[in-house]
Formats: sequence, C-alpha cells, structure tokens
Amino acid sequence: MLDIAIIGGGPAGLTAGLYAARGGAVVTLFEELFVGGQVTKTHLIENYPGFPDGLEGFSLGALMEQQASRFGLKVSYETVERLELSGPVKKIHVGGRIEEAKAVILCMGAVPRLLGDPREAELTGKGVAYCATCDGAFYKGRTVAVVGGGDTAIADALYLTGFAEQVHVIHRRDALRATKTLQEAAFKNEKITFHWDSVVKTLQGAEKLEALGLQNQKTGEESLLPCDGLFVAVGIEPKNALIKDQLPLDPQGAILTNERMETGVPGVYAAGDLRATPLRQVVTACADGAIAATEALEYIRK
Repeated sequence: MLDIAIIGGGPAGLTAGLYAARGGAVVTLFEELFVGGQVTKTHLIENYPGFPDGLEGFSLGALMEQQASRFGLKVSYETVERLELSGPVKKIHVGGRIEEAKAVILCMGAVPRLLGDPREAELTGKGVAYCATCDGAFYKGRTVAVVGGGDTAIADALYLTGFAEQVHVIHRRDALRATKTLQEAAFKNEKITFHWDSVVKTLQGAEKLEALGLQNQKTGEESLLPCDGLFVAVGIEPKNALIKDQLPLDPQGAILTNERMETGVPGVYAAGDLRATPLRQVVTACADGAIAATEALEYIRK
C-alpha cells in the first residue's frame, strides 16, 4: 500500500511529490500525459522566483520531476479511471488494477475555457494567451485585447495597461459582471476601450495573431480590430471529473479546501489550480503542493 498517491503531475503535484518523498513516504504520482501540466504550454516563464532570465515552461516541469525523483518519488504515466476516496484506505483505479493509499493529494489542475475558434490552438502562444500575469510583459508598448466581463477579465485588462499601449475589452453583454471597484478603475483608465455586445468571430494572421474579426450581437455589424495579443478570460474548467460527486465544490467546479489543503474528507487533499483559489500561478501551485504533502505526512503518521 502507498502512503500517499498524487493525482496529476503539474507544479502542485510535483512539489507535493518532492515534499512527500523527502519526508520519507512511499509515494507515487499518477500522470496521464507528461509532467509539468499547463506550465509546459508557456514558452517563457519570467515570474518564477530564482530565475532572473526566465526559463522555458517545459524545462521547469522536467527539472521539478528530476528533483522529486532524486528523493524517491515514483511517477507512473497512466490514466486514473476512478477514485474511491471515502474510508481510511483510498482506492485508485488505474491500468485495470486498483492501487491503495493511506492519503491522496488531488492535483489534476484546470484548463482555460476556450473561445472555440478553429485557429485558437494554432495561435496559442503566438498571440493568443490565457494568463495576463504570465504573458503580459511580452506586449510592452503593443495593442492587446481581453475577452470577458468578469473580475478576471477586468483585472487582466487593468494589469495589461502596465505594459500595453492600448487594451481593448470585448464583452458579449452591455454591462460588466466584475465588481464595482474593478469597473470604476477600468472606466477611468484611458488605455482601455470597451467593445460592448461583441464577440470574437475570427482570429486572423498568418504565423501569429494580427487582428480580430468582431461581431456586434445586437446589430450584426462586423468589424476588424488589429491587435498583437488576445487574452481569453471567459473562465476556467477545473478537471474535476474524477471527484465531482465525492467532494464539495464551489459554483465553478473547483474543490473547496481550508488553508491546510484539506477537502473535508479525511486523508484527501487538493492543491493547485483544481482547488478554489484567488490566484493560479506556478508559485502558488507549488506552495499548495508543499502544504498538502506536509499535512498528508502528518495525517498518515497519526
């Protein structure tokens, strides 16, 4: 039997694996594809502490795995089919067998909700982005657009004004859903232009994003908006299929935890983008993972 099973190999899972293995636990991390999670899709990470010149997202994931493996973390590249989390023994259905563990740390992450444009995947990292905090600095002095009208979208727009020359906010309604203070700050900012009742119909550009084709939902009028970058902020999709009927979730489908990363089910912890959190960054995912592993070690020792 495993002491700790970790589901998901992003920064949260790898950090949890490092702390758990270094703490003397018998621990296996289950990852269906490759380690690193969403970070591997980021070409250059400039805001992870300790790397003044930045580093490639894929490299960061590989380095985290090497470090954790040195202390004894086993990484199993398999798809987890089902989880049974109630009771003192947790069961992980994987590869046609059942693995048992005393504690489980859930780190399956989340994915950005997509626009649905056929060229979206092609242009991701080439003008299309999903994290202003991660990629905003690449657009210094340029023109960018943000799609969305909630807190994240307007906070992103305000953040981007620190780099971009012009920020366009594209919202499908005629009023924002963001909090009043964010709205007031955005309306006062001369760098921000609003496009109401509008949606992005097309992404244009040969090898990188060059313009957006917009359509007004009320009038049907179409227009072309030249821009260098598009930040999609229409929500996230927590990867909760394995646990949505077993653990309490917030309205967006993220796992609710306390500050110890406890989920409410004894021996089950959540870390990283899968849990309800105000900030989803590599550094916060790592912190979550460290806390979850430390608490899980204490749980199994008791």
